[in-house]
Amino acid sequence: MSETPSDITPASWTALTTLKTKAQAEGLGTALEETIEPDGVGVFEMEDGSGLWEVGAYFVEEPDDTQLALLAAAFDARPFVISEVPPTDWVAHVRRELQPVEAGRFFVYGSHDADRLPEGRVGLLIEAAMAFGTGHHGTTLGCLKAFEALLGDGLKPGPVADIGAGTAVLAMAAAKVWSDAPIIASDIDMVAVEVAQANLDVNGLAGRVECVEAAGFDHPRLVALAPYDLIFANILMGPLIDLAPDLAAHAALGGHAILSGLLNPQADDVIAAYDAAGWALARRDEIGDWTTLTLTRR
Repeated sequence: MSETPSDITPASWTALTTLKTKAQAEGLGTALEETIEPDGVGVFEMEDGSGLWEVGAYFVEEPDDTQLALLAAAFDARPFVISEVPPTDWVAHVRRELQPVEAGRFFVYGSHDADRLPEGRVGLLIEAAMAFGTGHHGTTLGCLKAFEALLGDGLKPGPVADIGAGTAVLAMAAAKVWSDAPIIASDIDMVAVEVAQANLDVNGLAGRVECVEAAGFDHPRLVALAPYDLIFANILMGPLIDLAPDLAAHAALGGHAILSGLLNPQADDVIAAYDAAGWALARRDEIGDWTTLTLTRR
């Protein structure tokens, strides 16, 4: 494909800082939006066990470091670290870096590698421009391998929910092997929901997986399709722990959950939360720094 100007992002800037509390971080994020007006602001709890919160801002023009320094001081934050991001052809970069991934019967690939799909494998096509949740990250790959293990153990088709679906690669995997099971994919971000739907369409799965915008199970369609025989949730430790009772409430007895988005040291806390909510640990897998858990509803 020829390169077009829209393929290349111009130079931009990021500004990052850390704070001790959620309230401080959210206050700083709001102040950034109301005063400096960056092109994007994010507030996240750091997943390194430090208890710190990170505030990041994205700019298409170089920010005023004096304004950022004043805001950081006002909210008792560390000084912002400002970095320039050079012009990048992200689609070309992703195509170079993302090689096909194999997880048991599943073969995750981009359209540029369509000729590499082995005969007899379950192909999952993810476009390079939609690269979050492609199977290359240890969390998504771990979920696919855990699903493969359940299939090998004789898991039968039943209702499936993919919570925090991103590209919906996990929902697609279920739809490819279970032609009649009701499957729903959800995400809190409408852009992700649209990406999920686009991926389903290019994989010939239009109409097979329902896509909705929702936090957790907060959508009438997610409630209506319960109880689920299989729930995927590849998100983060905090939301996973918060969702433990809801996952139990919407799972069939004997049903399974495949959880990831966890750094290895975080897995024990998640296991404990799910044990308290009525889940039993069936399998624990590590890929690099990331853990995937397979649980069974008691």
